[in-house]
Amino acid sequence: MKITLKEIPIRGVVNGYKDNEENGVVGYGGKLNIRPSFQREFIYKDKQRDEVIKTVTNNFPLNVMYWVKNPNDMYELLDGQQRTVSICQYISGNFSIGFRYFHNLTESEKENILNYKLMIYFCEGTDKEKLDWFKVINTAGAVLTPQELRNAIYTGEWLVEAKKWFSKTGCPAYGLAEKYLSGTAIRQDYLETAITWISSKDKLAIEEYMAKHQHDTNASELWLYFQNVISWVNVVFPNYRKNMKGLEWGLFYNTYGDNKYDPATLEKRIKELIDDDEVQKKNGICEFLLGGEKNQALLHLREFDEKTKIKVYERQNGICPMCKEYFEFTEMEADHIIPWVKGGKSTEDNCQMLCRHCNRTKSDK
Repeated sequence: MKITLKEIPIRGVVNGYKDNEENGVVGYGGKLNIRPSFQREFIYKDKQRDEVIKTVTNNFPLNVMYWVKNPNDMYELLDGQQRTVSICQYISGNFSIGFRYFHNLTESEKENILNYKLMIYFCEGTDKEKLDWFKVINTAGAVLTPQELRNAIYTGEWLVEAKKWFSKTGCPAYGLAEKYLSGTAIRQDYLETAITWISSKDKLAIEEYMAKHQHDTNASELWLYFQNVISWVNVVFPNYRKNMKGLEWGLFYNTYGDNKYDPATLEKRIKELIDDDEVQKKNGICEFLLGGEKNQALLHLREFDEKTKIKVYERQNGICPMCKEYFEFTEMEADHIIPWVKGGKSTEDNCQMLCRHCNRTKSDK
């Protein structure tokens, strides 16, 4: 990759600055693509953004930035988006520093900012060299998420379309399913979740799915699938609870989506399990019910504490009540006399100490 260092005054960079949700962010007289498809969304907090402007007004040096030179003298911002957008937004009047907007400054103060020279490396090379370099230089600062790195590798029209659905502040995915999703849209968490769900349906790695669809002209398949998942959740579990946020709903849909459920019956059972003190993991209830109440491990049922186990062991004199043999305490395991599925609780009067063999062969475990 060929790299040349140049000094570009801020007035040149902000010339022609436009920030359009659909058409992206441009500057430098329309020649600079400030937010290419492989770039993350603007994530600076107010304090970080303000520090950029203070650095400029104090004439302190900013870290170097990287632009990729494309044919016809067009450029893509490879590194420095957060700093560039902060500067452009301030000069456009989007925020103030110390209650002074750019238009409140004196003419000399404005000129000092506009004449401030940004140190920019102009890079020329192949797409692979560009993206490899992007990953290297972005190891500093706000660390790239795995999905942001994938976006850098599998850039294309499909990704641009997918990001419209899943990666913008207030995007359609947020409006439809924010209460079910963990993370944030702008850090690509929603997009990663959706692709993980749909790729697992065909037993593909997320990278395989993105590679397969990289050159598609739209992301309709992904968006329609995501809508189907959320619609299914709303039908099966119509009463939302906060412990439903962040569950792997797409994976549940892939496994159980063809099953028939009675929402009223599920709702009654959910209330019972929420009220059950033995159930330690309330966010495992939905998956437990979808699977036919077979996997009790999802509920993290309350276990007997060490004090109870020792008392019961001493009461039994170390004798396993099933095989009638003597065992050391460390060779035995606590067991519910009446299983949880039949109403048994984790209390001392419902505890017995069994040898490992008997405990693991006991029915109704």
